[in-house]
Amino acid sequence: MRSKNFKFIKPGEVRTRFAPSPTGFLHIGGARTALFNYLFAKKHQGAFILRIEDTDRERSKPEFEKDILDSLKWLGIDWSEGPYHASSRRDVYAKYLERLLAEKKAYRCFCSEEELEAQRQYSLSQGQPWRYNGKCAKLAPREIEKKLSEDLPSIIRFRTTAKKVEFDDVVRGRVGFESSLIGDFSIARDIREPLYNLAVVVDDFEMRISHVIRAEEHIANTPKQILIQEALNFPRPKYAHLPLILGSDRSKLSKRHGAEAVSDFRKQGYLPEALVNFMAFLGWNPGGEREIYSLPSLVKEFGLERVQKGGAVFNVSRLDFINGFYIRKKSVDKLTKLCLPYFGAKNVSFDYLKKIVAIYQERLKKLSELKELTDFFFQDKLNYDKKLLRWKQMGDREVEQVFDELEKVLSKVKAKDWNKDSLTKVLFKEAEKIGDKGRILWPLRVALTGKEASAPPFDVAEILGKEKTFGRLKDAKKAIAAKNNV
Repeated sequence: MRSKNFKFIKPGEVRTRFAPSPTGFLHIGGARTALFNYLFAKKHQGAFILRIEDTDRERSKPEFEKDILDSLKWLGIDWSEGPYHASSRRDVYAKYLERLLAEKKAYRCFCSEEELEAQRQYSLSQGQPWRYNGKCAKLAPREIEKKLSEDLPSIIRFRTTAKKVEFDDVVRGRVGFESSLIGDFSIARDIREPLYNLAVVVDDFEMRISHVIRAEEHIANTPKQILIQEALNFPRPKYAHLPLILGSDRSKLSKRHGAEAVSDFRKQGYLPEALVNFMAFLGWNPGGEREIYSLPSLVKEFGLERVQKGGAVFNVSRLDFINGFYIRKKSVDKLTKLCLPYFGAKNVSFDYLKKIVAIYQERLKKLSELKELTDFFFQDKLNYDKKLLRWKQMGDREVEQVFDELEKVLSKVKAKDWNKDSLTKVLFKEAEKIGDKGRILWPLRVALTGKEASAPPFDVAEILGKEKTFGRLKDAKKAIAAKNNV
């Protein structure tokens, strides 16, 4: 049964943490974990701690840590404490390692990589999962001292007692493991080089973490961490393992599904509020049909009791829909400022760009689309597809006549009246005479934009201005008349 006693949590007693390893950019799964920890802590007026697990010296990079911090800030996921770094807490870990060694709950292992590999291969040949055979578990103190004095390489292993390790997972209910299948596992390379399972247990204890909310992949680490907690007489935090994020084919989300770092979504023009809203529904649902939630609304509604066990499908179309919603909610001024990096033009006034954004705001799913949609505004000459200029079965001569008619009609519009409303009135009146709006408006729109789909030609013409509009009509007429343009 899932625990549903969250209403009995006292305000301020919840302390959650997000502990990423700076060995890569912050991906969507890690960001969701951070979000759920943040929401749960804020819901219960608790603290959300950020901890950088940089125990892997070789793979940990400053640029990855910067990406993690920048991405969290951009998403609005603010931490109450930290960031703490595992690399600066080696003295703390050493104290507990020395205690485990002194109490015979851990021991030095001098087995070489070759010996361990031979053990692995033997286990595989017997059709059994590999676990350390305990060769060094009974070394006498004198033997250990001798090997250390000879500078023989060693690691520190936890001495595992055979028992059933069980814990209550908020999401999954009762979970159990047989520790005999785990064996004596490594917890440090040396007294000042702890491995993940030791460091995370010590940090969770010292930072008074009440709830460990993390990805499903960490379930296998949980029994090892519980064994270390028990050996050190630490209290056990509550565990909640979040469901996997799946691709459209329901396999684990990966790069082949288009899984990207949060910073990549940001570059593509997704808004932070849209990504937060989208991630919240990757494994959680508040019930009901409402799907649009601000971050404060999520804090109010969030609860671990509504986190699902089954995998959550990453649906890019859904993300695009939510992002489009937030784009449409922006004021034109704010949206234009956000769009500035995506325009391919330089030395163009903000007011001009604002007019362009205004007519495309309803069409955008992400900001990066803007460059391709609006590039024609910043080009002196367009390359026309002759077939595209034709409306339905119109011949070339008919299209030329349309351009003649357009030049004649539009030349009567005074410069002071050159706006969307006037142009719409004039062109619709002309189209009504013919009885087919497409015959007039399709060639006009393609002539102005060079595209199959765009904003309405009246809006485009207003922004381009009268002179540039006439220039494009002339260029399009030349293109339709050209013999080498099929």
